[in-house]
Amino acid sequence: MIEGVQTDKRTGRVSFTLKANVAVANTLRRIMMESVPTMAIHEVEFIKNDSALYDEMLAHRLGLIPLTTDLKSYEIKKENEEYTAKNSLKLFLKAKGPCTVYAEQLESQDPKVKAAHPKTPIVKLLKGQELEFQATAILGVGKDHTKFAPCKAWYTQEYKVSVKNDHPDFEEYKNKYPKAAFAANGKIDPKLIEKHNLYDACKG
Repeated sequence: MIEGVQTDKRTGRVSFTLKANVAVANTLRRIMMESVPTMAIHEVEFIKNDSALYDEMLAHRLGLIPLTTDLKSYEIKKENEEYTAKNSLKLFLKAKGPCTVYAEQLESQDPKVKAAHPKTPIVKLLKGQELEFQATAILGVGKDHTKFAPCKAWYTQEYKVSVKNDHPDFEEYKNKYPKAAFAANGKIDPKLIEKHNLYDACKG
């Protein structure tokens, strides 16, 4: 059972509480990273590359640029199958320095598939340098190559925090605890321990 879902739109981070054992949590983590299909650049044909990066280095970098994915329009390419409109799409880029080339400059055949993070820098071009290429993107899964992993996922076991602010030794040892764990009233607040992940620092 999943509850307490929190989404940070700025960072793209999602957190939730899973009422399950460690085996189930780890299975869910691996499914998210390894079995959810996503688009990624698979092949690059360079027409011109005057940048400081070799073709191979630039192609590797392009493969790691996250792309938005339309699972309704595409299917995973089978081994030895030709590229088709159903299993692949083309992206194009042409730039001339001096400038920094960003992922948002990738021109896609399909407006639904584009750079997920537009301001990701690809390479810097100096005056007179040019870059032009045609890339092929396909669907894949993270277990085949990390470039297809749609996320990174992890879990931590939830602590049960019990604070005894009225303990007779509290005043003597309170200076040993992190300041971030204390509320305005001078008492240790369990919610602040959770917020700042101070479980180990406040243990004992």
